[in-house]
Amino acid sequence: MDTRREAEAVPAAVSRQARRIPLIWIVPVITALIAAWLAWDTFSKRGPTITITFDSADGLQPGQSQLKFKDVTMGTVKSIAVTPDFSQVVVTVETTREAEPLLSDKTIFWVVKPQLFAGRISGLDTLLSGSYIGMLPSTEKGKVQRHFHGSANPPVLPVSAPGTVFRLETNRVGSISLGSPVFYRDIEVGTVLGWDLGHMARKVTVHVFVREPFDKYVHDDSLFWNASGLSLKMGPNGLQLQMESVKAVLLGGIAFDTKPDTTAPVSAADHGFPLYPNHDAAKAAGFGRRLSMMSIFQGSVAGLEVGADVTLHGLKIGEVTDVGLVYDPKIDRIVVPVHYQIEAERIAGVASAEKASNVPLGAVAADMVKRGFRATLQSESLISGQKVVAIEYVAGAPPAELGREGDVFVVPSAQAGGFDTVTRSAAELLSKINRIDFQAIGARLADATKGVDELVNGPQLKRTLASLEATMADAQAVARKLDADASPALARLPDIANKLDSTLAQANRLVASMNTAYGSESRFSREIDRLLPQLNDTARSLRALTDLLARHPEALIKGRPGSGKE
Repeated sequence: MDTRREAEAVPAAVSRQARRIPLIWIVPVITALIAAWLAWDTFSKRGPTITITFDSADGLQPGQSQLKFKDVTMGTVKSIAVTPDFSQVVVTVETTREAEPLLSDKTIFWVVKPQLFAGRISGLDTLLSGSYIGMLPSTEKGKVQRHFHGSANPPVLPVSAPGTVFRLETNRVGSISLGSPVFYRDIEVGTVLGWDLGHMARKVTVHVFVREPFDKYVHDDSLFWNASGLSLKMGPNGLQLQMESVKAVLLGGIAFDTKPDTTAPVSAADHGFPLYPNHDAAKAAGFGRRLSMMSIFQGSVAGLEVGADVTLHGLKIGEVTDVGLVYDPKIDRIVVPVHYQIEAERIAGVASAEKASNVPLGAVAADMVKRGFRATLQSESLISGQKVVAIEYVAGAPPAELGREGDVFVVPSAQAGGFDTVTRSAAELLSKINRIDFQAIGARLADATKGVDELVNGPQLKRTLASLEATMADAQAVARKLDADASPALARLPDIANKLDSTLAQANRLVASMNTAYGSESRFSREIDRLLPQLNDTARSLRALTDLLARHPEALIKGRPGSGKE
């Protein structure tokens, strides 16, 4: 019973049919999951959409061209459209999430393509891959921006390059271009970033970048100058050609230098410097204080130009700043005032002596003028004809003093020395030669030659020669006869010589006897000495008597006038 009840208490199993998902739904579910993941991945990597305005699309293709930074893709060009005024194109770019923090108002965009810019060839890889948009973010934090204006050229300088930017002020840029090199002692140490016009377009400000560690060599007293192209100069040593480098010849360039013993501090960023037109101008500016002077020349100054040297003892101490023509009513003629500047510090010790002695400005120049120093014009070379103003001592110069017109000192001028004196002498000689009547001289020479020809070839000379020949024959005959007749006389010459010696001895004895009887110590000579004064007195008495009778002939009868005799 109990077993039966237990059997009745056990529940019976009931079978039911289970509900299953059809296998056909697995594929759509997986597809949906993949699509959702792709959508999430795409949207998670997508950055903001930006627009960039360019002057031209330059080979960009929608859906193909990319936006890159350091060869890393930062986006893709979505579309390209033209602005309403048809002046530019607007490129729409879908950026990536990585590009979002780089998009600020300081970011630079440009189209990368094959080109030669700033002395470099860039974008050669785009010959195969096609053009793309390059970007260069700034290290400085800027404002978030989604609309940009692209640059026509790539940036000259990477933002991450260490160095310092300086400003250079100049009147004109010349051949300096974007990307021109900056040199320090012939080493390329930087580049030109660009330029802008100053107030009222009176100055041009050139921005240059000097990379580390060379920016530490830029001090507040450093000198910058335009080193573009070639410098061709004709001087006393001939033709001189100077250039910084081939790159500077093609692109232009700027060079700077600093004194080795400078005490000026290292220049801070954005410090301003003057940009001199050449190295000579920069070197001259380094001598500090200048004296403005003028000399007036009355003759020709051909060959003297602005920038010509002013020399003392053959060494440069300044340069000419202006040459003109002025009418001088005092002398009623046109003269040439030549203005020049003297760099006093080129003469070692002069500036320090003036400061130590507390002498007035120009005192040394005034003393030199009193000593005879004058301004003269001299030629550096007979080939070039270029002239310089030479301050030199002129011997015998008339006294003069240093004049002054406002801030300009007037130095007396003179004509002395140099090639000009030789030139003037040669010109005077040529003038005298030109005054010679060579035609008349030639005519006279022709007449004289004709007369000589007639005389030589004439019958009179022939007769004279024939007569001379006959005379010579007669002379030879006489000589032969004398030779024959002179033989006996020659045999008697010894006897004649002895007789001449005897005669000379007798003559000497006679002279000695005469000297004894009538010499200066003889009685006859003494008597003559006493007689001569008496003869002189007698002659004076006769002369007085003759004068009396000439004036008073009646004295022979009446006697001497005033004697009281009748």
